[in-house]
Amino acid sequence: MGRNTRKRRSSMANKAIAASAALALGGGGLIWANFYASAHESNNNGWSQNQTKAAAAQVATISCPDVGQKLTNVPQSARQGVATELANLDKQITEAYARLASTRQAQAGDSGFVQNAIVGPLKEKRAATIDRIRLDIQRVGGQFNTSLSQLAACTTQNAQTNAGETGGQQQNGGQQQGGQQQNGGQQQGGQQQNGGQQQGGQQNGGQQQGGQQQGQGGNGPVAADFVDITKVQGNAQLGVGQNGLPANGNSGSRGTFTTKCGTNGNDNHNTDNVIVAPGVANGAHHLHDYVGNQNNDAFASDQELAGAGTSCQNQGDKSSYFWPVLRLQDGTQDFDQNNDGGGKEGNVGKILQPAQAQLKFVGNKKGNVVAMPTALRIITGDAKAFVNGNANANVNWSCTGFENKVQLETQYPICPQGSQVVRTTNFQSCWDGQNIDSANHRTHVAFAAADGSCANGFKAIPQLQVRLVYNVPAPKLQNGTVVNPYAVDTFPENLHKPITDHNDFINFFSTNTMNKMVNCINTGKNCQ
Repeated sequence: MGRNTRKRRSSMANKAIAASAALALGGGGLIWANFYASAHESNNNGWSQNQTKAAAAQVATISCPDVGQKLTNVPQSARQGVATELANLDKQITEAYARLASTRQAQAGDSGFVQNAIVGPLKEKRAATIDRIRLDIQRVGGQFNTSLSQLAACTTQNAQTNAGETGGQQQNGGQQQGGQQQNGGQQQGGQQQNGGQQQGGQQNGGQQQGGQQQGQGGNGPVAADFVDITKVQGNAQLGVGQNGLPANGNSGSRGTFTTKCGTNGNDNHNTDNVIVAPGVANGAHHLHDYVGNQNNDAFASDQELAGAGTSCQNQGDKSSYFWPVLRLQDGTQDFDQNNDGGGKEGNVGKILQPAQAQLKFVGNKKGNVVAMPTALRIITGDAKAFVNGNANANVNWSCTGFENKVQLETQYPICPQGSQVVRTTNFQSCWDGQNIDSANHRTHVAFAAADGSCANGFKAIPQLQVRLVYNVPAPKLQNGTVVNPYAVDTFPENLHKPITDHNDFINFFSTNTMNKMVNCINTGKNCQ
């Protein structure tokens, strides 16, 4: 049996105390206490105005190059060892972020603290880990690109910047390169929109960082992460780039296959990711919802997944569908408040179960699709897009009644009364015809071109479309702060940005059910 956590949520809504809120984060239970309020009091602990200014200028997060994305040619026999070391890199970043968050007073008094005590030591740890990756690969005769050793150094991002882009980052805790202000990945010419900055005070147990109100977890979201969807100009294109384009249209394979797997009503959660961090507990550093396969955790083998139970009505579908949970940050403490990947890493608040979880497979505009191989793994979107950039982002946020008009990428929608929040994900639908996974978990699949064609000899496969609908109380924006925000779980250093939303799938349809799906899609039928 797997180690999935199935716990009913506490019925007690434990409200955070705004004036003294402190958050236990990562690593040895480090605390990010609210010192900003005291910093604005002239006689509190002898803080001076200069120290207050230093606090406001401090960095918000840590941005490290994603080594895993660069590893495209790892021998199969080395992949488990490499995956373990990549998980170590993630753990090192989360621990460094926790130290960044827990040492604000020291940073205010010492401009070199971040570089000397956090970023410098982190580089040394990463260099050693990357070298172990080199050894794992070369030990089995593989080739290691020595330029990857240059990815050990990390940068820091200041509190006035809302996206992981070099134009607005501080390099190694030192000089700022550019200083353009970003809002979740979209440049606004240095002007903050849809929220602004807080000039003092707290709400909902949040932490104030660099003049911006943080969510209940102390690491986001902020007011600029939200927008009233009724005030957004309509856009015709879904998602980032072509990633969100539906595969089928009025030609080609026009059928559909829908599988009904529930909404995780049995609270099947864990903070693992068996695709990117097999054998590593808490490899995701955030909580996942699981529907379909009921045995998915970091230690599940393909044989165990194939033999597991499923929440799907069609028992021929034992596939695993999983995504980061959505939480309401209203002061409620859920079951994982004191757990790794949960409250200890800044993922706090009431876990929201989807009101609907629609799983549908569609065809290809250009022609027929072929069956997906058993155990095919697909990751879409990027859990680290806030610091990695948009290259692998695949995000669609909207509201019911607005989905054909507005799809958001870098902001959460504030929906009008009677409308629900919607997360939609359209997966890659071209497969290399050989591999069920790849070293970086991406290059064995690809998105179809706008006309449905698959490049590089790839084959068209059914495209999975996941649509999650939530009943979310609408947040309120007040004086540059956000009251009762909601947010997707993230790696702590990614600050709960909406651009980090992502989705995962492992195919364990039976052969008969997969053949039925392909036949339905290729003959234009709508099946389930």
